Amino acid sequence: MNEVYTESKKFTFHGKSGSYFELQVANWVLTAVTLGIYYPWAKANKLRYLYQKTEFAGSRFTFHGTGKEMFKGFIKAIGLFMVLYAVLVGFALSGDPNLVKIGIAIVYLGTAFLIPMALHGSMRYRTSRSSWRGIHFGYRGSLKSLYSVFFVNLFLTLFSFGIYMPWFITNLRREIIGNLRFGDAQFSFEGSASELFMILLKGQLLTILTLGVYYFFMTRDLYKHLVNNIFLHQNGEYAHLEINITGWGLAKLEIVNLFILIFTLGLGAPLVTVRTLRYLLANTELEGFFDPDGLVQTEEQYQNATYEDVADMLDLNLV
Repeated sequence: MNEVYTESKKFTFHGKSGSYFELQVANWVLTAVTLGIYYPWAKANKLRYLYQKTEFAGSRFTFHGTGKEMFKGFIKAIGLFMVLYAVLVGFALSGDPNLVKIGIAIVYLGTAFLIPMALHGSMRYRTSRSSWRGIHFGYRGSLKSLYSVFFVNLFLTLFSFGIYMPWFITNLRREIIGNLRFGDAQFSFEGSASELFMILLKGQLLTILTLGVYYFFMTRDLYKHLVNNIFLHQNGEYAHLEINITGWGLAKLEIVNLFILIFTLGLGAPLVTVRTLRYLLANTELEGFFDPDGLVQTEEQYQNATYEDVADMLDLNLV
């Protein structure tokens, strides 16, 4: 196996607090002045900056999405939530407590049905509009399959009063990450649900016993489990992501971030973003076989950004 292809490939974040703060302030002002209409362009500007400042193995990522694409999706997303809100208001105006309960149930059920749709649509859009060295990412997942995984695991989680949550998270990540492509290379998630269960159980117990101190070490273990089990398969070989962060490193990062947000009344959020990305990416690398020159473009571009904005409104974090 060629050593050039098996040596670790590192990530670096080159973003600067000052330039990102200026960008975000401009985004906030324009979004406020336009009563929210500028939001899609603000998001496109933000993603374009963050991608261009992220380097992997000597080359930087590119985000090709546009505010115009996202604006179309933004309007559709608002329409979907207006329908749900109208249903709730309609039942509330009836004055009948039973109808109000039905209206609330419809809104909750409708929101639950939107989550897989939002994940699926946002993954298709975001990945197809992302590239590295001209090679686009892609998402080939089936919405029907995602619905099945989501609702079966949601039911089991509710039925078990939350105990099944680690299996829910693991199965959902396997479904989503397993359908990610990077040119002709394929991703997979190999994490164990039982291992995640033990991380959460141990972490929550020790966090209580240490009056919160162990929280940072539990977060470290979660990062390592969720990131280190992501594999990239290419030409019969594979590589995997490796994040090497420490509990004390996370503690310093998050405590300083908290003080920044408090003393700036939230205006320091761009600085927090830059500090966090710089720390996490500086400690992340791809280990194993990876031949960037052997990647073949296989993914089509997908420009429907409807569910990119639905995912935002539901506060869903992408993989």
